[in-house]
Amino acid sequence: MQVDKWLWGGRAGLVGDAVARLRGGAHWGRAWRRKAVSEEVAKVRIDKWLWAARFFKTRSLASAGVESGKVQINGERVKPAKLLKIGDALTVRISQFVWEIAVLALSERRGSATDAARLYLESEQSRKQREEKSALLKIERQANPFPAGRPTKRQRRQIIRFNQGDN
Repeated sequence: MQVDKWLWGGRAGLVGDAVARLRGGAHWGRAWRRKAVSEEVAKVRIDKWLWAARFFKTRSLASAGVESGKVQINGERVKPAKLLKIGDALTVRISQFVWEIAVLALSERRGSATDAARLYLESEQSRKQREEKSALLKIERQANPFPAGRPTKRQRRQIIRFNQGDN
């Protein structure tokens, strides 16, 4: 269906372009350029991909992580502007946990957690090590709980006597 020129006052301006785009057709003889499948994202910056895959909360944190050497591509330290390709092997270290993953898909947009999980495949060995480390940290936290706030005056005096060795 072609846009009626009379409806838009005979102007082929922005309104006509917008309507033509919404209808998915050409605007009075002009063909709209669409990206072919081969022109889609073939490479993505590593910091953008890490943010989209939800390894880091912000892109600046992802960039800082890559710069500090917490992320390696195929065993090599890289810069945040390094282009990531499908099939690359990544090692991501965040606090005490290490992910060894293979890139399955590329994305520059941050989506849901399920979409992010489809971007990579984690090795079984890496997953087992992370789960073991997580269980160990949980046991340590249960064995050594943090005190329930500030010490009382009596507890402070006991701490001072203990530190001075006056028991």
